[in-house]
Amino acid sequence: MADITWGTTCILILFCFEVLPVDVHTGGHYIAAVYEHHVILNPNPTIITDRQSALELMNRNLDIYEQQVIAAAKQILHRLSCLARKNKVFIVANIATKQPCKHSDSKCPPDGRYQFNTNVAFSDNGTLIARYRKQNLYFEYAFDTPPQTDYTVFDTPFAGKFGLFTCFDILFYEPAVSLIKKYNVKQIAYPTAWMNQLPLLSAVEFQRAFATTFNINFLAANIHQPNLGMTGSGIYTPSKSFIYYDMESVNGKLILAEIPITASQNESHLDNIAVRDSNLQKNVPVAHMDNNVCLKEDKKAHCGKALNEAQQTFPIFYGEMMYDNFTLTPITETEGNIQVCSNTLCCYLNYQRLVLSNELYVLGVFDGLHTVHGTYYVQACVLVKCASLDYSTCGQEVTEATGLIDFQLQGNFSTAFVFPLLLKSGVTLDFADHLGWKNNYYFMKKKVASTGLITAGLYGRWYEKD
Repeated sequence: MADITWGTTCILILFCFEVLPVDVHTGGHYIAAVYEHHVILNPNPTIITDRQSALELMNRNLDIYEQQVIAAAKQILHRLSCLARKNKVFIVANIATKQPCKHSDSKCPPDGRYQFNTNVAFSDNGTLIARYRKQNLYFEYAFDTPPQTDYTVFDTPFAGKFGLFTCFDILFYEPAVSLIKKYNVKQIAYPTAWMNQLPLLSAVEFQRAFATTFNINFLAANIHQPNLGMTGSGIYTPSKSFIYYDMESVNGKLILAEIPITASQNESHLDNIAVRDSNLQKNVPVAHMDNNVCLKEDKKAHCGKALNEAQQTFPIFYGEMMYDNFTLTPITETEGNIQVCSNTLCCYLNYQRLVLSNELYVLGVFDGLHTVHGTYYVQACVLVKCASLDYSTCGQEVTEATGLIDFQLQGNFSTAFVFPLLLKSGVTLDFADHLGWKNNYYFMKKKVASTGLITAGLYGRWYEKD
């Protein structure tokens, strides 16, 4: 490991607690905790902080982290006799680091040092055991992209291997997907400073989707700055979510949960994608489809025909969502089957409105290159609530809803990487009843929801076209 000089300020911290020295291949549980911290920042973030002030800020944040570590350990000591003996913790923290470089290095900055957005991991005996330098920077002009991509994994005695990446990395193949596929990692520790972007990319919404798609345990710690749109942390298993999302309070929160160890032999949705095993969902009815399917091998003829006929049947309009130009069609009946297409992607919705609320919902599709605040290719089928009954508000941020809708949403995606989004009123999470691949379509089905629907989406990332 290269020499590291500690940098400016500690942003957040994530804890993983040892419970029992179990064999990770035979099952068991461990206790996880994440802390969403109301970070102490430079009062004027537009001014570069001098080194002494940065060190003082870091120490003020560390004082709070120390209190949280003690609080978390005390709670687990009270519940688990084994930790009463050991009182050991594994800690992952996100900090800034600097690394000297030589001017013979063509990428070395003029001041002779690299500055990295860095995750560090410490074992229960205090040893620095892992370091990850963020690959995909998001308007982080003070930081450098590492010369080589880090694929960082560390071992624990209670849950096997953990992988590390940070914030914006979650949207890209490198290193996030590559790390999971190459090293078969089933536990991820993920510090982030995520600005919520509804309706499709709120923090807890996409964290949940990522854990579902890869069938992993995902420990995510956001910073807590509601005035910047930053909140949303959680501990996610393939079947459960323990989250904190609060845009009103200025206080952070510690989340504790006992979660099962995800055995390495468990299948992810990617395994199912690889074999396209339609038998997995053979008993699930498929939404009505006609013959006008946008097949990528015949996209000009079929997609054009499908879109033309859809326009005759359903009103089609266009709206900006997540800075992308979505093709949209409204839900106008109490139940029905509708479709909408863009490029090679067609989206189909079978729905029944259980409560006739005075709300406008639309089915939307986008198949193209996203170019605002990052460049990446997206294929998306979405069912979203509009901000009002005006079509121009479809795609705007909405946090409350009363509409109860049974639905099956599906699309003929060209990418294997599809992330299922399901967000309820109050920015709370829900689980689909069924989801997966059937006949080369990815689908999600949900019935009898208890609260209003904000977003149901299938968010595909076509990494090869970035």
